[in-house]
Amino acid sequence: MNNQLIERQEARLAALYDVSSQLGKSLDLGEVLNQVMDSIIQLTGAERGFLMLYDAEQGRLQTRAARNFDQETIEADASNISKTVVERAIQTGEGILSSNAQEDDRFSGQESVVGYQLRSIMCAPLQVRGQTLGAVYVDNRLFSGVFEKDDLGLLVTFANQAAIAIENARLFTQTDQALARRVEELSLFQRIDQQLNRSLELNQVLSLSLNWAIALTNAAGGSIGLFEDVLSEDTGLLNRPIGRILRLMVFRGEEAHSESRYVELDHPIVHQVMQDNRSVLTRNVTEEESVDGTPASVQLAVPIVQDGEISGLITLETQHNIEINREDIAFVERLADRAAVAIKNAKLYEAIQSANKAKSDFISLVAHELRVPMTSIKGYTDLMNAGLAGPLSDQQKQFLEVIRRNLTRMSSLISDLSDINHIESGRMKFDLKPFDLREVVADVADSLRERISNREQMLHLEIEDALPPVYADSTRIAQVVSNLMSNANKYTPEGGEIVVRAWPNGRSAHVSIQDNGVGISEEDQQKLFTQFFRAEDKAVREQPGWGLGLSIVRRMVEAQDGEISFESKIGEGSTFTFTIPLAKMEGADKVNDSSEQS
Repeated sequence: MNNQLIERQEARLAALYDVSSQLGKSLDLGEVLNQVMDSIIQLTGAERGFLMLYDAEQGRLQTRAARNFDQETIEADASNISKTVVERAIQTGEGILSSNAQEDDRFSGQESVVGYQLRSIMCAPLQVRGQTLGAVYVDNRLFSGVFEKDDLGLLVTFANQAAIAIENARLFTQTDQALARRVEELSLFQRIDQQLNRSLELNQVLSLSLNWAIALTNAAGGSIGLFEDVLSEDTGLLNRPIGRILRLMVFRGEEAHSESRYVELDHPIVHQVMQDNRSVLTRNVTEEESVDGTPASVQLAVPIVQDGEISGLITLETQHNIEINREDIAFVERLADRAAVAIKNAKLYEAIQSANKAKSDFISLVAHELRVPMTSIKGYTDLMNAGLAGPLSDQQKQFLEVIRRNLTRMSSLISDLSDINHIESGRMKFDLKPFDLREVVADVADSLRERISNREQMLHLEIEDALPPVYADSTRIAQVVSNLMSNANKYTPEGGEIVVRAWPNGRSAHVSIQDNGVGISEEDQQKLFTQFFRAEDKAVREQPGWGLGLSIVRRMVEAQDGEISFESKIGEGSTFTFTIPLAKMEGADKVNDSSEQS
């Protein structure tokens, strides 16, 4: 080999090393593709070059880079190449060289070669780890013999190195795009979760779920429904025994449905979803195959799964050959998982609401039915005590006194149950207006003074003279104070002390009832405001009560924008403190507003 050839070969290797060393410095796919094409043109002296990669979704080659000798992107002539050369290079896995395609028996008969006047051509496949990514193609349309065998070897060598750089950039781009999509999806699902969990109304949850599914796919419409156990007369489907059925509850699309649509489990798509326990994608859907009766180009049925069982179905339809891709299906499946949680919460809320209504109706009925006979019993007891039924013996008077005390207890219980019922159902009315808290506390103290004296207890009232008017229902506040003072009286031993204080603090008035009685254990303090809870302490059990008083007190205080708290130590006593808004801060504006409106 003469010196000239050696120098040329060394120059080629040096050029190959230089351009190869630049590969891998960037992971931006577009930048890497242009860099590869510019390097190939530089190495081979080609007039122009094209880089093609396989598109996995479309299943064909796509030109991803088209460059000329001046390192400019080619726009208009991107398809003026010999596809036959490219296809043969990919099929054989070997580089192809044609010094003059016009006279090359392999290509001279091809329309592209003749039509585009192609002459010098080289092409090499892009291969990495046994996989063909695409091909690189260079040519010179004006001159023959531009490329030699050594040029082809150089092109093939560089193409193998370039394929690795391209694959790395493509994987990085795919990973980066997938990560970006995932972050975007997580952000989106955060919004979806906020909307779904904001509502506990079942139809609203279903509607939101379907709206999101349609909005973020290519769907034109759809429906969402839940499986239910029904009777044939419930659905209008004749000759059908008791069983399970899909009730579509929310619809979107061209056909408007004002009522629920019932779909039996032997419907082909519903049956397939239930059998395979997965989403089902169907094309060219007829009216009979459609879950909601709407013919469609594509129908996607996605199960809603709760606790391992399919509880409902989201169905989406597209028209005019619009596809639903794998990412759409995965998105709707993840949406269905979130919808399942929201639907379960909404159903639980409905069940609680139904149970509360049943409880409320029961309490109202019991209270009404008990008051009538109790009124009669009390009336006749009073008549007998008055001697209208003849003289009574001492024992008879004792018996009537027992009846009277228990009637009082029952009347108190019915009153407490009614109060709780009215508060929970939102039917308790509060006559909010400014009033003098000092008078209310004094009136309650006077009404209980005899009971307190009977137990030889000391009662102290420490009410600040400068206490401003409060804004609340005076009758309900009197009930709160009475309840707390009664508890202090009951659970404080004879000779004990009860202190009632009232003072202003910021925007509220504070009222505290302190005793030095039996106190409350730390364990019982956790359950103190629970309905029907009573401590196991013997001193507590000896006193009459139903465990409803403190529950009512807290609900009444909170219903009037107040708060209640307590401190207690076993054997040392308890202090209960509640707040009420001051009229000058909270109520005056409301009163003025009411006056202006009237």
